[in-house]
Amino acid sequence: MAPMKYKSFAHMNCSIAQTLEIIGERWTLLILRDAFRGVNRFEEFLQTGMSRNVLTERLKRLVDQGILEKRAIDGKSSEYLLTRKGVHLQPIMLSITHWGDKYMANPKGARTIFFEKNTGKPIAPMSPHSVDGRALKPQDIGLKAGPGSSSWE
Repeated sequence: MAPMKYKSFAHMNCSIAQTLEIIGERWTLLILRDAFRGVNRFEEFLQTGMSRNVLTERLKRLVDQGILEKRAIDGKSSEYLLTRKGVHLQPIMLSITHWGDKYMANPKGARTIFFEKNTGKPIAPMSPHSVDGRALKPQDIGLKAGPGSSSWE
């Protein structure tokens, strides 16, 4: 079966489309998952089961986009580290994990438990909060076109 070719979203003036253009591919999300787990070497990333050429391409894109930084370790190998821009993807990765544990659950329980290092207590599932810290429900959130938006119809 030939790999599926995806249509580019680069032309779309939409924050979600622009983000998907960079991180929306499945292998890319697994690379990010592993980077947040502390994986930083090419050979370690291969443990996901992707081919070398796919991994090379995805890592290059993440480096080009400033999400990972490639650092030489010695004359032969490099490591890939999350940049500040990459670290800001953590809430997305946490949300995807929490959603997966809730709706695609393993019968034995959560696959990953995120906890606060200082207390050892699990973190709360990701959810939107107001500027003053109140939890918000979907019906509490509106949206409107911002200054960078195209006109909505």
